[in-house]
Amino acid sequence: MFNKNIKLALAVLLFVTAIWQFTENNIGNGIFLILIALIVILLYFKNEIIVLAFLKLRKQDFPGAQKWLNKIKNPEGALVRKQQGYFYYLSGLMVVQTNLNQAEKHFRKAIELGLSMNADLALAKLNLAGIAMTKRRKQEATLLLNEAKKLDKQNMLKEQIAQMKEQMKRI
Repeated sequence: MFNKNIKLALAVLLFVTAIWQFTENNIGNGIFLILIALIVILLYFKNEIIVLAFLKLRKQDFPGAQKWLNKIKNPEGALVRKQQGYFYYLSGLMVVQTNLNQAEKHFRKAIELGLSMNADLALAKLNLAGIAMTKRRKQEATLLLNEAKKLDKQNMLKEQIAQMKEQMKRI
């Protein structure tokens, strides 16, 4: 994984080289270099390691996803803001079963940094509501559940939200 600044410098270098190739009448080389520069720019916005961790997570391979996340040593320096949000979101999902305090920190940091999909934001808030409910903070859990319900436009978390509201009635 390259630092985000190195990716930008590489994309600019490739683009300048492509222009030089066009001036030398090497059109094929120039087009190829522009395509490579576009791929590098895409990887600037969609970090390859986070994408691979998501793919492992979809297959329920938590150790594999954790292995990929561990490859990111300095998320603040290596990732753009939204990618940092997803890094902390995935880290929270990894530790939610074992360490609630650390998971709460990760989910709060992910929400603070921002997640691009409402479904991911709703799931982060739902997990935070569950943690707050476990720690007997009913008012905070209710607030987070209502926010998650507003964000869940596809009703993918409808059942989990209803279950959590039932559990909160027992507290």
